[in-house]
Amino acid sequence: MTETGTPPTPTCPFDFSEGLEFDPSLAELMSRGPVTRIRLPYGDDDAWLVTDFDGVRRVTTDQRFSRAGIMEHDYPRMTPEPIVSAESINVLDPPHSTRLRRLASQAFTKGHVDRMRPAVEGVVAGLLDAMAEQGPPADLVSHLSDRLPQETICALLGIAPPDRPAMQRYAHQLLSTAPEARQAAATAKKELRAYFGGLVAERRRAPGDDLISTLAAAKEGEDVFDDQDLAIMSLTLMLSGHDTATCQISDIAFLLLTRPELMERARGGAESLSRLLDELLRYIPFRKGVGIPRVALEDVELGGVTIRAGDFVHVSYLTANRDPERFAEPDVIDPDRPATPHMTFGWGGHRCIAAPLATAELEAAFGGLLARFPELRLAVPAEDLTWDTDTIRRFPHALPVAW
Repeated sequence: MTETGTPPTPTCPFDFSEGLEFDPSLAELMSRGPVTRIRLPYGDDDAWLVTDFDGVRRVTTDQRFSRAGIMEHDYPRMTPEPIVSAESINVLDPPHSTRLRRLASQAFTKGHVDRMRPAVEGVVAGLLDAMAEQGPPADLVSHLSDRLPQETICALLGIAPPDRPAMQRYAHQLLSTAPEARQAAATAKKELRAYFGGLVAERRRAPGDDLISTLAAAKEGEDVFDDQDLAIMSLTLMLSGHDTATCQISDIAFLLLTRPELMERARGGAESLSRLLDELLRYIPFRKGVGIPRVALEDVELGGVTIRAGDFVHVSYLTANRDPERFAEPDVIDPDRPATPHMTFGWGGHRCIAAPLATAELEAAFGGLLARFPELRLAVPAEDLTWDTDTIRRFPHALPVAW
């Protein structure tokens, strides 16, 4: 305790990466109350952390909490180099972000995603063909998890195959938590901005049937994307495609391969698989710690504390997904849980625009995988698997499987 009787601010590296167990430091912070103080590895100041579902929902929808305002500061974060740039849609506030999201969402309507599904399923079939040709044992991560989101988003954006390995390398560098990775991350950000700037200019000259051309043609009245907005939006979609979906394919596969009752449920048809996938998305701690903070623009009472103007505020979608006030027995995987929206794809004005595409990728990946390899099993003991410790993500490095 400090001299004033208040608990000291805990330093939170959020580096727990033991399988898919829930981070005990996050569980401890939840037990302290819905709003607590934390200190992160990088940045000049401490931050508030909001852990309960209702509190996270409030912060993500209340315009008194600004993401744009953080760019003026060395804000508290988990990576040495800030992942986002000032012009990124991920740090814009309404109404500018609302305008861009409204335009971009035209590319991810249900109808548009349904038209993308055959292409995604084609990518899955090709990747599984290659895995079958190699024969068991085969690494599911290198054959499917790494490749499907990368090839899908790169194909949809019209990124040439020779350029795709660089996209994956840059994405990994931006998500690294190591102090020595800062220069590489800064270089990666610069290279990606230049690359997508050039790609947008090319598609303006010669539109195709790719996603960048679709976004370039998106209109609402007289409102359209300018070149910078379009380049940053394309970059954001590429990074999202390499991040959450890649981790989730590996993590979901790990649970299916180590929990026979879940594998049996996954084989129960498309509707059963879809419900199970949604519950696993809620349950899985797909990342470490927290993401992009906000800054309070004025004093706000929240969760029994006063957040002062200028204070940084982080939310945890991971803890919100385990809030017992929102989800009965939140630490249990329950495929029959009543449909209740979770926060794996975010909430409010910064919810992932491409969430419908990510869901379609997961359904195609596991529908194809389980149909093609009905006897799929781990080829090594689960305790022999190694897990990522270098980035903000949670995933196994390899999943050797046999069939």
